[in-house]
Amino acid sequence: MNKWFYINLSVFVLALWNVFTHFSFPGLLLHISLGLLGMMLILFNWTRHAMYSTIRSSHDRQKKIKIAQLIKKDMPFHRWTGTAALIIILFHGTSAIHHFGFQWNNLKFLSGLLAVFILAGVVVTGWMRRIRPTGLKRRAHLYFGISLILLITVHLLF
Repeated sequence: MNKWFYINLSVFVLALWNVFTHFSFPGLLLHISLGLLGMMLILFNWTRHAMYSTIRSSHDRQKKIKIAQLIKKDMPFHRWTGTAALIIILFHGTSAIHHFGFQWNNLKFLSGLLAVFILAGVVVTGWMRRIRPTGLKRRAHLYFGISLILLITVHLLF
């Protein structure tokens, strides 16, 4: 297994820990439920990067073929999953702002706001790659994704 699988698992466990230890659990507030759903969709899509990394680092040809076939089945849904994650996260942010208001001095609010802009960049570069794929768009999509996972972790920690 690739290091990205472990990073994804760690972020997922951190998110579940935050949800299960929240004061309103088991009756969760709307913004928490939407945030968890959006984050699960983001991690589902980010697992593709872990699979590609596993293909590049593996020496076993059969393993590479098996993983490539799994990725091929997911390909038609990848862009739509990312777009759905963006829409759900926008609802999450709207609900959180409605519940708490704008708090510019709150690190959770700032990291979430920055993460929304980066998620929009991931979605836009993903759709742009469909129109005319270039190396620059691929790298931008990848670096936006890495930044997004980092910001999600910061958002979950604070």
